[in-house]
Amino acid sequence: MSSTAPEIDSGERFVTVVHPFHPLSGRRYRLVEVRHAFVPPRAFFLVPEGDLRSVPVPWTDLAALDPFKEMAAGRSPFRAGDLLELAALIDSRRDS
Repeated sequence: MSSTAPEIDSGERFVTVVHPFHPLSGRRYRLVEVRHAFVPPRAFFLVPEGDLRSVPVPWTDLAALDPFKEMAAGRSPFRAGDLLELAALIDSRRDS
C-alpha cells in the first residue's frame, strides 16, 4: 500500500491505562465502551485473554488532560488546592 493512501478507519477505539500504580499501566487495549452509570465513569476493555476489565476513565488516556499537571511538567506533585484541603483536614483533627 502506498504511504500516501488514506488510512481506513476500522471503527475500533483503543484505551491506554495511564495510572502510574495500576498493574496494567502503559498498556493499550481495545475499548469496548465507556459507561457513565458510575462515578467516575469507567472504561471497559478486553485484555488479551479475552476477559472484560474496567478502570475509572481518569486512569486512562481518555480523560481530559489536567492543566496543572501539564504546566507543572513533573516539577510539583501537589496542587495548592489539594494542600490547603489537607491542611484543613489536619487542623480539624487537631481540634478533636
